[in-house]
Amino acid sequence: MIDHGIALPTFRMHLVPAVLALANPTVQHPTWLDPATPDGLHHVLRSLFTDHCDADHPLPWLGQSLRTTEEAALLTDLAAALHHVRATTTPDAYPTSPHWPAVLTTATRLAHLMIRNDQLALYHPPRSELRPEREEAP
Repeated sequence: MIDHGIALPTFRMHLVPAVLALANPTVQHPTWLDPATPDGLHHVLRSLFTDHCDADHPLPWLGQSLRTTEEAALLTDLAAALHHVRATTTPDAYPTSPHWPAVLTTATRLAHLMIRNDQLALYHPPRSELRPEREEAP
């Protein structure tokens, strides 16, 4: 596994909670579907597909808001599971869809990996962060 680092840490600060929201069924209650809810479904999907990443095409986000190709692969799987649910039911029925467990399972795996990678980066910085900065010649 190669850690590409994070050039956009603020983006990751939005991406990880979005994945956690999809992994945690206890936050998926009726207010979650309200577009006015700050951490609702609309915000989660916007974080995954437009604002902080592109779950359909995550590889360009390596080193930006994703650390590893493993994260990108799981994010692609999560996008596929979400697209399947979105194609077969209405947003208010997402959590009760027979296909929702695939979203929960994939999001749980991705959340675990992202948090683990962030923790590892505290003790083993990505190679790019280990290189000393060069002083400019006078």
